[in-house]
Amino acid sequence: MIPRQTTYTKAAAGWNDFLVTVLETSVTKRDAKAYMNKFVPFLERKSTTSFKQRTTPQTPSNGCSAVLDPSAILAGSGVKTSDGEVAVVETSPKSEQDLKIQEPLFVALVKFRVPETVNDTTFDGVAKTLSRLRKLGLVSVVVVDCDGDGQDEITQRQTATAQARRIATAIDNYDAPGARVIDSPITIAKRDGLSTSHFTSQDLFIGNPSELMTVLQDDLIAIIPSFGYTADTCVRKPVNVNDAIIALTRQLSGLQFVQVPEDESPITKILRSAEVYRIIILDPLGGIPARNRATGRHLFLNLEQQFQEVQADLEAPTDSGLLSESTDRARHLENAKLARDALSLLPPTSSAIITTPQEAAKERKPEDNVMDLALVGTRRGQNPLIHSLLTDKPVQSPSLPTERFTPITSSTGMCQIGSLTTLAKRGMPLTIFPDPKTTPWKPPQPGQSSLNLTDPRIDLPRLVNLIEDSFGRKLDVEDYLKRVHGNLAGIIIAGEYEGGAILTWESPPGTTDPSRRVPYLDKFAVLRKSQGAGGVADIVFNAMVRDCFPDGVCWRSRKDNPVNKWYFERSRGTLKLKDMNWTMFWTTPNLALHDQRFHDYEAVCRGIEPSWADKKHIVD
Repeated sequence: MIPRQTTYTKAAAGWNDFLVTVLETSVTKRDAKAYMNKFVPFLERKSTTSFKQRTTPQTPSNGCSAVLDPSAILAGSGVKTSDGEVAVVETSPKSEQDLKIQEPLFVALVKFRVPETVNDTTFDGVAKTLSRLRKLGLVSVVVVDCDGDGQDEITQRQTATAQARRIATAIDNYDAPGARVIDSPITIAKRDGLSTSHFTSQDLFIGNPSELMTVLQDDLIAIIPSFGYTADTCVRKPVNVNDAIIALTRQLSGLQFVQVPEDESPITKILRSAEVYRIIILDPLGGIPARNRATGRHLFLNLEQQFQEVQADLEAPTDSGLLSESTDRARHLENAKLARDALSLLPPTSSAIITTPQEAAKERKPEDNVMDLALVGTRRGQNPLIHSLLTDKPVQSPSLPTERFTPITSSTGMCQIGSLTTLAKRGMPLTIFPDPKTTPWKPPQPGQSSLNLTDPRIDLPRLVNLIEDSFGRKLDVEDYLKRVHGNLAGIIIAGEYEGGAILTWESPPGTTDPSRRVPYLDKFAVLRKSQGAGGVADIVFNAMVRDCFPDGVCWRSRKDNPVNKWYFERSRGTLKLKDMNWTMFWTTPNLALHDQRFHDYEAVCRGIEPSWADKKHIVD
C-alpha cells in the first residue's frame, strides 16, 4: 500500500511538472507573470481539491500542494521561459481550511458548430485541448450546435444529444475528472414581440442553474445540447446557439437578474462570481475573413474599431453569386456578432477565439521533438486556444510584415500564410488625425497649413502624460512643440490615450527638396499598465503601416532598448548606425542600401535632437 503522503506528494509533483513544462516552452517572462497573477488562486483551489480527492478527508499536516509564486519570476532562479527568463514553481503546505472551493472561477463558453462533421481524430484532439485548458485554470461549458436543416425536432434532439455524448466520451477517455452532459438549463420565455438588446433580452434565460454550477464546482466540463424548455409548458425545443451563449454569459456574469433577493442561494452567489474569460467558437469556417490582408483573415480583431468594417465586408455583394459562399459569409458574420455581443457584457480582459476544430486540436509534430500537446510556444504546431490563454495574444501578431508570417495548411489542404484563427477583443476606438481615409498623409506643400499638436482636437496634457509614462522621462514640451511645428504628418491615438504615435515629415540635412521629405515615427508610446496587454501596440502599429504610411516609414531606437526585439520583428530592415547608440528601422518595401531614399533615412535618424527635459541625448 502506498503511503498517503507519498501519493499526495507525487500528485503535487505531477502538477508542478505539467505547469513547468508549459511555462518554460510557451511564454515570455511578462506572459508568465500575467498568467500566474491571474490564475494562481484558481490553480491552488483546483490542485488542493484534486489532491484531496486522491487522499483521505484529513489532509496530512505536512502535505504540500502546487503553488505558483508570481513574485518569484524575477528571483533569478527557477524554470526558463521561452525568452530565456525564469519562472519559479514552489510548494507550500495547505490546511483543511484551504481545501474548500474558492473564488474566482474562470469559465470558457464554447460554441461547437456541426460537430457531427468532425472526424474522430480531430474530436480527440479537441477533447485533449479542453482538458488542458481546464488543467491550466479555464473550465469549459460547451454548447453543441448541430446542423438541423431539413430535420424535425425529434431528429434534431437525437443528433444533438448523440454529439454531446460523443464530446463527453472523448474528454472522459483522455483525463479525469472528465465531462458531463447536463440537461439544458435554458428557459424559453414567451416572446413579447418587442425588440430588445442582448443586455436585457429575456427571450432565453438560465432558469435552472443548479446542475450547471454543480458540474463546474466538481471541475467537470459541462456539455449542453442547444435546446431549452418553454416557460409555460416545459416543452423541449431547439434554441439558437448564439442566443444560448449570450444567456449563459449573462447568468455567469451576474447580469441576468436586476434584483437579487437577500436570501439568494449559495449556488447563485457562486454563479455571480464566475468570470467568463473566453468565448470560444469552433467552426469549420475558421476565423473572420479580411479584405486587403495578405493572411486573408483577421488575426486580431479590435471590435470597437473594426466591427463595422467586418460587417460591411461580409454583407457586400460577391462576384461569384454562389449560395454556399453567401451562406458561409452569413455564418462568419454571426460569429463576429456573437463575439461582439458577448464581449460587450464582459470585462475588457475577456476575449473571443474563432477557429476551426482542426486548429483547436493541433498538437506538435514528432519532428518538433516535443512530448506534450501543451507545448505551444511560438514555433510550429502551437495550439491557438492554449497559446491565447497563456499570452492573451494571437498565435501570430497581425503587425508582422507579410514575409514573416508562417505558411500553414488548412483543413482543405490549401496552403496560406498566417493563421486560421481570429482572436477578438472588445478593444478600443482608434482616432487618427488627419483621417487617412479622407485626407491621405502627404508631405506639406509650401504655403499649406498643417496639423499641430496644439489642435483643439488633441488633448495635449494627456498626450504628454502618455509619452512620459511610456518612456519614464519628462518631456520638454515647449522644445518639442517647436521641433514638430510645421512638419507634423499626423497623430494616432488608441482608446483614451492608452497608446499612440506621433509621425512627422523630416527633411534630410542640407536639402529643402519637398520630394525628399522622410516619413518618420517620432514617438511611439503605450501606457505602462497597457504594455503587453490588449494589443494596444499592435493596434497603433497596424494603423501606421496600413492606413497612414503604407509605402513605408522609418524610426530609430537606442541599440540596447529592450523593445528592439519587437521592432526587429515588425520592420523590413535595420541598420546599426556607426559611432552612435542608435539602430535605424524601416518598413519600406524593397529599400536598397544604395538608394537615395535609404541615405535620406539614415541622415534623418542621425540628425534629430531629442526633446527631453533632462537634456540628455539618450533614448528617444
